[in-house]
Amino acid sequence: MSLNDSQTVVTVVAALAIVAGLAGVVVPGLPALPLCWGGVLVWAIFGGAGPGGWAVFAAATLVAAGGTVIKYAWPGRNLKRTGVPTSTLLAGAVLGIIGFFVVPVVGLVLGFVAGVWGAERLRLGSNRLAWPSTVQALKAAGLSMLVEFTAGLLVAALWLAGLLLT
Repeated sequence: MSLNDSQTVVTVVAALAIVAGLAGVVVPGLPALPLCWGGVLVWAIFGGAGPGGWAVFAAATLVAAGGTVIKYAWPGRNLKRTGVPTSTLLAGAVLGIIGFFVVPVVGLVLGFVAGVWGAERLRLGSNRLAWPSTVQALKAAGLSMLVEFTAGLLVAALWLAGLLLT
């Protein structure tokens, strides 16, 4: 195949979207799973893979949708079980967004931690009591990222298998 071949261009665009999606798990502002899913969609529509490409797209859709549901449900259930309220997570999210603009990239994490800790400090009235909730919120955020990255890798693996087998 040459670079002038439209299927090659579509394949490269799909690959770039999938790689950007995987990077989007850790880079704020990039929608991780939608980018991975969109890359497979572009490949299925314009890549000339035929029915096999659509089967890969259907499987990627199931993985992306399932990953999105699990990414919110599993960590959320863990936080509810440990007693961290939704208002604390909202405070962390707001300060995380502000922190992202104040201190690019690293500020997101710093703001999230500060927001969760501050909300729990106000709610519980003690540094000693606020820290365990902060740790639980960080664990939940890490679990959410791990689930999203795993789903993105599965979408990428499905696409790669479809690319090689169709």
